[in-house]
Amino acid sequence: MNAPEPRDGREGVTLQGVRYSYEAMQMVFDLRLAAGSVTAVLGPSGAGKSTLLNLVAGFDRPDAGTIAILGRDMAGVPPGARPVTSVFQEGNLFPHLPVWRNVALGITRRRRLGPEESRRLDEALSRVGLTALRQRLPSELSGGERQRVALARALVRQRPVLLLDEPFAALDPGLRARMLDLVFALQAERDLTVLLVSHQPGELMGRGIDVIFLDEGEVLYHGPMAALRRSAAAPAVARYLGD
Repeated sequence: MNAPEPRDGREGVTLQGVRYSYEAMQMVFDLRLAAGSVTAVLGPSGAGKSTLLNLVAGFDRPDAGTIAILGRDMAGVPPGARPVTSVFQEGNLFPHLPVWRNVALGITRRRRLGPEESRRLDEALSRVGLTALRQRLPSELSGGERQRVALARALVRQRPVLLLDEPFAALDPGLRARMLDLVFALQAERDLTVLLVSHQPGELMGRGIDVIFLDEGEVLYHGPMAALRRSAAAPAVARYLGD
């Protein structure tokens, strides 16, 4: 299948001939994501959604093919050196550190922050509504608050590609919707390229984004979300949604 062309010619994330073997599954990814776009990744459990994000982030290495981010080949580039920030469902917070320090680790491991670093920290905490909780430990936070800490840490890193692997799955529907609204607002402000794994496709309808539908490690569809049910992947989509 052919992926949609970048709308303005700017390449964001490109996977060309990427192959990755996991147990008995051979995954195949050929994708082009425009810079400044939001793309949802859908599919049943075990379809390869998290693996796709891990390959882009550098946590997994492909068996073959090339991965480029903003036009630069990522071969041999370790995860920390890639222009990517990842947010996972668990949040990956350090339990012994207060909120502000967990967020500050997105900038530096130094204990003292400079004026510009402090400004970025304060701005990120304000955007996710955690200014009043900056001294609390993760154990003193709700699940939604912990996920907002993880998102704030992603914001202070100021990297152009944001990977979200179901970070809001454990939240109640209202808070999940507000967190998604925040992500879309930040994406528009900062021209981020966002790749978002979700098991809640209904929440993404009407946002005008593209979607990648995976099944058994294969891309069955890549295009506008509004056309997903009318695509060649419709039978697999119906099974996935339980229609």
